[in-house]
Amino acid sequence: MTSSDPQSHNVFVYGSILEPAVAAVILDRTADTVPAVLHGYHRYKLKGLPYPCIVPSVSGKVNGKVITGVSDAELNNFDVIEGNDYERVTVEVVRMDNSEKVKVETYVWVNKDDPRMYGEWDFEEWRVVHAVKFVETFRKMLEWNKNPNGKSMEEAVGSLLSSGD
Repeated sequence: MTSSDPQSHNVFVYGSILEPAVAAVILDRTADTVPAVLHGYHRYKLKGLPYPCIVPSVSGKVNGKVITGVSDAELNNFDVIEGNDYERVTVEVVRMDNSEKVKVETYVWVNKDDPRMYGEWDFEEWRVVHAVKFVETFRKMLEWNKNPNGKSMEEAVGSLLSSGD
């Protein structure tokens, strides 16, 4: 996963972007992925929201995937999708295919003491209920980012990503 191309990034995903159709909207291509584990973090559900967050946790570990070969433009799309509630940070993950440690970028929840965090987020549950809606919402977010037409993101996209939690 190392690359001599300075424009290439590796991004660890652990939530809705695990869904291939969601990743494809962000990248505008099929994602090349490698299963990986991030140690020292915990993935939480967020009350009222259908997507998870991760925050540092001494004994935690998060299973996910590394999307390889991400361009600067694609990384910008990740930044748009993740918004201001997440901070992009560099972390080290362990690839599950060969146990290699790799530096990657991921998105960590900014509010480490958020009272909405609870339990463990479940990808399969999310996939059944929310995957189709996320594909459409992310497509709208990225279209808005290219041409806002004087609208706020909320006006252009609406509140499609709320949950009944």
